[in-house]
Amino acid sequence: MVTPAELAFGRTDLDDAQLGHLQRLLGTWGILADLSFSDLVLLAPTVPAEPGQAVPGANREAPSVHADELIVIGQMRPSNSATVVQHDLVGQTVAARDWSLAIQTLETGETTRGELVLEQDGEPVQLQCIPVRHDGTAVAVLGRLAAGTGRRPGHLERTYRDLFDRFAVMLMESTFPFPSEEVATEEAPRVGDGVVLVDDEGRVRYASPNATNALHRMGMYSQTEGHRLSDLGIEESAIEWALASAFPVVEEVERRPDVSVLFHCIPLIADNQVTGCLVLMRDVTDLRRLDRLLLSKDAAIREVHHRVKNNLQTISALLRLQARRLPPGGGRVALFEAERRVRSIAIVHEILAREPSDQVPFDEIVTSLIRMAEDSVVLSRPLTFEVIGQLGEVPAEMATPLAVVLAELLQNALEHGFPESLADGEQDGGSGSGQELESSLRPGRIQVHLADLGDQLALEVTDDGSGLPDGFDIDETQSLGLSIVRDLVRSQLEGTITMVDRRSAAAGDGNGLELEGTVVTIRLPVSDPPQ
Repeated sequence: MVTPAELAFGRTDLDDAQLGHLQRLLGTWGILADLSFSDLVLLAPTVPAEPGQAVPGANREAPSVHADELIVIGQMRPSNSATVVQHDLVGQTVAARDWSLAIQTLETGETTRGELVLEQDGEPVQLQCIPVRHDGTAVAVLGRLAAGTGRRPGHLERTYRDLFDRFAVMLMESTFPFPSEEVATEEAPRVGDGVVLVDDEGRVRYASPNATNALHRMGMYSQTEGHRLSDLGIEESAIEWALASAFPVVEEVERRPDVSVLFHCIPLIADNQVTGCLVLMRDVTDLRRLDRLLLSKDAAIREVHHRVKNNLQTISALLRLQARRLPPGGGRVALFEAERRVRSIAIVHEILAREPSDQVPFDEIVTSLIRMAEDSVVLSRPLTFEVIGQLGEVPAEMATPLAVVLAELLQNALEHGFPESLADGEQDGGSGSGQELESSLRPGRIQVHLADLGDQLALEVTDDGSGLPDGFDIDETQSLGLSIVRDLVRSQLEGTITMVDRRSAAAGDGNGLELEGTVVTIRLPVSDPPQ
């Protein structure tokens, strides 16, 4: 969204404080459009730019009123009536001669009324120009555009337009918008949700039909006009505070456990005296019920992940216990491998149990997998792990298979690159690469490179171990772990995988380095997360 400051930069002589005042107006003026049943535009005079002229705005006390053009820095349509401005005018400049009433308003500081033809051969519309003052200086013009009507307005329309006129006075007295008032959120009540007008003593003078319905839902069926809401059993601390502080107050009132109504209390001020309060009411009972359902759903999902994680950890512990009871050999190795794979899946569910989401912070999973790999290394073997880069958040459906893939690659680097570094019972009985190690005490290193390339995730596991056996082909491998990796990457993750000697990779780069070890490179396509 383009801010008034961006629109006005170099085109007006408004300073930062004045632009901030107009920004606050644009954040709350939907109320004015609904109360007036009209389109609103906010205009400021432009400053003609000359070659070499300094950027205006720093030391001027008031904008020039002799501009040939006005810039539209805001536009608002009513939500309760038809619009008369069919096109978006924001950012456009309009001729001062066509908007002479706006210039007159800036010059005199008084409200002007007349007609305006928006389009060639179009019907004229009613135009009311109201000066918007900041610290007593007219800095812009609020233009109210409405179609002419021949019918007599009803009580609701008369009340709303009278409220608009009271806000117009506040605009001219620099008391609206309120300083530091927050921009309205999507939940904030609007005029169509319900209006209650109270006087300076807190007595109800008018309640719209929708406001009456909201009060009925709160269990209040008595006549409201002439009474305070507290006399009728409705909490009115927000109204009292707005009247006392002359500042807007937003409060949610729960009348019964299943009824919630949001109150937005806006004080009405004239001659620096609070003369009443506009109360916008919105029944948010259904929204709160949905919020509670979503919270319950999230809690249920977290509980499911928590229980799955606990069950997987129990299975992992049982497998490890059973493996330790077996003599060294293939059966013991198989149980240890199964235990490790179950544990890698449990890590994903542990993170999802904390924050269930469609996106999973995979870097936390990587940290846990590295720690798990480190736990399987005998400390007498100097071996270091290093993670370079980040993947960030990955889709939840990718997290589990990708965690299994990384766990398998780390374990494969340990088993085949540094078989003497594995803890007792987790070696495969000599089924490694078959190459002789130069020294069992030579320091080793395993690196995990991670990168988010936008439309792809890149993962690379590099070690400086004993390398691959001659003629190795990942498509022909009989290793269960590498078969799992290959099938998960290609079928479930729809990616690609290559596994080569580091010396081969270095030769392909043309750098002539003699490197030992293995490089495994994985590329995975990803789609944009849902907005």
